Amino acid sequence: MKEITTELSTLLVSCTERFTAFTEADWVAKPDPSKWSKKEILGHLIDSALNNHRRFIVTQYAEREKIVYYQDQWVFFQGYQQVDTHELINLWCLINRQILRVLEIMPQSVWTNVCDTGKNGEDLHTLEWLAVDYVSHLKHHLEVVFGI
Repeated sequence: MKEITTELSTLLVSCTERFTAFTEADWVAKPDPSKWSKKEILGHLIDSALNNHRRFIVTQYAEREKIVYYQDQWVFFQGYQQVDTHELINLWCLINRQILRVLEIMPQSVWTNVCDTGKNGEDLHTLEWLAVDYVSHLKHHLEVVFGI
């Protein structure tokens, strides 16, 4: 888990700084009407963080809880395109700092506890797998935002 927390911590510092290079026009531009803008991607990452934060907490004391996330609905109903960009950046930073704290103090004895993330049936994952997947998912979307 130490590698994951180190990577997440590094991402928080580097991305927060890199976000300032974008203009508001950059944040709201959509590559295609059916695609998310940078702002909506950041909103999606906030939603992902909120859902995973819940998984990281609940699965420590209640295994096999079904915690499902419908990303398109979450982004749509929150109207991220109209939210102040600085507020989104701050929220993204704060929720990820909290996730970092949770992962840093999570006892190794619960890393193998499982959560059900399946939308169409059972799909069990350990807390350790969820933490690795969370950072991998985060990096994937940040690469899109930064055009890497």
